[in-house]
Amino acid sequence: MTVLKRWLNPDELAAEFGIAKSTQALKRKQKVIPYSKQGNFVFYDRRKIDAWLEQHTIVDVNET
Repeated sequence: MTVLKRWLNPDELAAEFGIAKSTQALKRKQKVIPYSKQGNFVFYDRRKIDAWLEQHTIVDVNET
């Protein structure tokens, strides 16, 4: 059984979810991506990122 790490840093988020670090920074500035910050360190809660992605899923009705 693989146990997934709950808290991800920006490099880990980019590697696992494919969200570029520049996009992460922009989304944080726009206050649209859930994150936590401790001093200069940014962390993402995997559960909140999963929920955020699900809430922002776009279904293309033209796809077959």
